[in-house]
This record gives sequence, C-alpha cells and structure tokens, in this order.
Amino acid sequence: MRFLRILAGLLVVMSGAAGAVGAASQASRAALPQDIHPETGNRFPALKREALNDEGKKLYDTRGVVDAFGPGAIRLYSPPVAAAMTGVNDYLRRKSGLEPRLVELAILVTAREMDCEYVWTAHEPAAQKAGLAQAVIDTVKYRRPLTTLGDKEAVIVQLGRDAISKHKVGSDTFARAVKLFGHQGVVNVVSLMGDYAATTMLLNVSDQHVRPKDKSLLPIP
Repeated sequence: MRFLRILAGLLVVMSGAAGAVGAASQASRAALPQDIHPETGNRFPALKREALNDEGKKLYDTRGVVDAFGPGAIRLYSPPVAAAMTGVNDYLRRKSGLEPRLVELAILVTAREMDCEYVWTAHEPAAQKAGLAQAVIDTVKYRRPLTTLGDKEAVIVQLGRDAISKHKVGSDTFARAVKLFGHQGVVNVVSLMGDYAATTMLLNVSDQHVRPKDKSLLPIP
C-alpha cells in the first residue's frame, strides 16, 4: 500500500510538471504575433519536401535533419536563390582566405547594424569558438569606440558601420582596408557583409524570432 501511495504521489507531481510545461509552451506560442508560424518562428509556413521541385528537393536534402527556423528554410521558397546564395556564402566564409574569427566579426557587424537578433544569436557563439575575443564582440554589440581594437578588427567594424548605417565609407577607411587586406580582400570582406545584409533583410521582413530554446543575445535597439 505504501508503494502505491508513493507511486500515486509521483504521478500527481509528474502530471503537474507536464501541465506547467504545456502551459509555458502555450504561453510562449501565444506571445508570438498572430502572423508568425510557431514551427518556423517567422511569417513563412514550413515547406514540405513534396511541395518542392527537383532542384528544391536536392537543396532540402542537403540541409540534413534541421528545423524550419532561419534563412536556409525560407530560401527554399526560391530554389535558384537558395542555390546561388549558398555557393556565394560558402566561398566567402570558408574559401576566401579570411581568418575565421574575422569572418565572424564581419557577420556580427552586419547583424548589429541591421539589428538582426536571429543572426547575432547564432553567430556570437560561433565567433567565440573561432577565437574572436569577447571584448571585440562587446565593442560591436554595444557600439563602443574602436580604440582598443587591433587594426584588422577596427577597419572591418568601421567598414560595416559606415557602409550599412551611413551609406558612405571615407577615403581613409578604404585606404586602411586595402593596406590590410588588399583589393580582393576588401571585395571579399564587403561582399560577406552584403551577403549577410541580404540575409538579415530576409529575416527582418519575415519577422524571424530566435528558437524557443534560445535567448536573444542582441540588445535592441
């Protein structure tokens, strides 16, 4: 009898916990704007593989087992765009010769200047893993002066701030960038920022929210 009483008590506790989780989940979903799909966290409904053409099915399969959050899933609505941008992104991030930590810095600057929580939240941990100092990350995150940054870090941040927010880059900043990275390097850095500016525009238009398991790492504004 004692065992049965204990078991009954455990079942009551477990039922209460499950109810609390369910209520929290419902509350989380209820907190989303009405035009946001919970399965994607944005305004686009999740695409089913069978709804795609052959090109789209190949792209869908190359993504592997992933959720429907983020730009990759959204771009499947236009397979030619997805294919082209995937190729460009792969070159700029992995094959252009730019150090991984500087790749992540360029992405973070873009996410900050475009106020894109999703990209920032995904790439701050990636930047840390790539060896970018937290002090540099925080300089970008909180829009601090660049006086403590190294030459390469400072010019990348300045390029992003000026090109995206001011729509104009000064002669001195351009000259410093060319001296540090060369002409091709400057094209690659700026193109990387442009690639992520396009990504953040797509995410901002679709009002992409971070995954329910994640906490936004970017203060807005």
